Formats: sequence, C-alpha cells, structure tokens
Amino acid sequence: MLLKEYRDYFKTELLPVYDEKEIDSFFYITLEAFHQMKRVDLVLKPDFELDGMQLLQWETVLHQLKEEKPIQYIFEETEFFGLPFYVNENVLIPRPETEELVEWIINSVPEIAGDRKIKILDIGTGSGCIAVSLAKNLPEAEVFAIDVSEKALEVARRNARQNEASVTFWHQDILNTDILSETFDIIVSNPPYVRNLEKQEIAKNVLDFEPHLALFVEDHDPLLFYRKITQLATKNLNRNGLLFFEINQYLGKEMEDLLQEYAFENIELRKDIYENDRMTKAVRKSYS
Repeated sequence: MLLKEYRDYFKTELLPVYDEKEIDSFFYITLEAFHQMKRVDLVLKPDFELDGMQLLQWETVLHQLKEEKPIQYIFEETEFFGLPFYVNENVLIPRPETEELVEWIINSVPEIAGDRKIKILDIGTGSGCIAVSLAKNLPEAEVFAIDVSEKALEVARRNARQNEASVTFWHQDILNTDILSETFDIIVSNPPYVRNLEKQEIAKNVLDFEPHLALFVEDHDPLLFYRKITQLATKNLNRNGLLFFEINQYLGKEMEDLLQEYAFENIELRKDIYENDRMTKAVRKSYS
C-alpha cells in the first residue's frame, strides 16, 4: 500500500476518536519514528510504499491510538523544556504547564543565589522532567530528586543520563518522612492533586494509562501532600528559600491559606497558559 493511501485510511479510522489536527500530529510523529521522514518528504516521495512489516508496525500504532493510548507511551518519548525525555506507564507524561513552573523557578534563582551554589530539591520527581530541566539550565546548582516509586526513579535516572544532567536521586516516601537529610534553597513539587470527585473531568487516555499513584488524592484531604511538603520545608528550606508547587486549579485559595498557616511570605498564585490557577511560589523568611 502506498503511504499516502495509508494516511487517508489512518485518518478515517481515528476520526471517531480524535480531531483532524491531532490525527495529523500522530501520523507525522509515526512517520518520523518509523521512516525518518518529515511532512515534506511525503510530498517529495508520493510513490513511497509500505511493505508487509512496515504496514504491521503502522497497524500496531493505529490499534493503540484507537484504544486512546497516549502517543508518548507508544513511542516512549516526549519533549519537555526543549529536552528529550523517555517515558513509560510508570510516570506521568510531562505537561506544558509544568514547563511554565520550571521557567518560573529558573527566573527566580537570581533572587536568592548571589555568588553561591544553590541546592534544589524536586519532590515526587516522576520522569525527572523538573529536576533534569533545572540541572541542565542551572549548571551551578546542586539538584536532588525524590520519588516513592522505584520504577519511576529508573525512568528519571535514565533521563538524567540521556540529557547529561547531574541529579542525585533518592527513593523515599515523603509522607513517612519527618525531616530531610539536607537543607535546600529551593524546594519544588508537582505532587498528586486530582481529587476522585474530578475523575469525570479526566480524559480517557489519562485515566486508563497514566499512573494513578501520581495523579489522585482522596477527596477528604486533597492537600495531603502539600501540607506534608510545606511542613518539611519549615525545617529543611533555608532562610529566604523558595517553595514552589504545581497545584489543583480549583484549590488556589486553599493553597494560599495553607502557606500562610505555616508562616510563608510573599505568596504568589500564578495562572497557566490556559488561565487556570496552576502554581504557587512562597518565601520562607523565618523559622517558627
């Protein structure tokens, strides 16, 4: 079958599930992955034909897409903050909103760094996207990362190696940690924050394939991780240190109240590109 003919079939099969723009994106990602061809190459090679093995590869991808498996998991790769990342179903797929958080952190470093080397901790690192991106863009910083999942840490370590980023990883359950072994100038976390009551808002491709351990919290205590991390920050964040969170868009006011409760100052609530309350920054001025 000619590849250009298969493209029409590919689109027809996926139109009940996705819009045309998404389908085009899936097609050209697959085209590059299997044939190292870009959109223009398809125009230049109108008679490019798929052999039996190649057709089987395409059909396998098509089947997975019809099941709404994320394309990032199918090819086990994605891009975050201009860097390539390996992903599998043990970690969340990095989101554009989290890139905004990373940029905010990088831009805030001059506030506290001076001439000294700063230390940064990423709690609940998952794929390592935050920690690795910070290490690559802040080469003078020492970056550490924690996760409760050893399988997630395997992914994060692989991404640090792939991107030649220096990150120290710890396997640790933050909910069962009373104090950290070091102090830091910046602590950042994108912890689980989706309440079970919000599951109906979650797309099938996320709900069926991404790790629930990294997504959901109980309805009765949605700030569980934020409270614990904020408590730890009162002990392990240096004076004038910065605490950053990615947050549930519906709980911005509750997050501000929590940070105030623990005597954090200069609290900022920032919206993401979709105009949702998505991230906070706060300063630890003094110790209680």
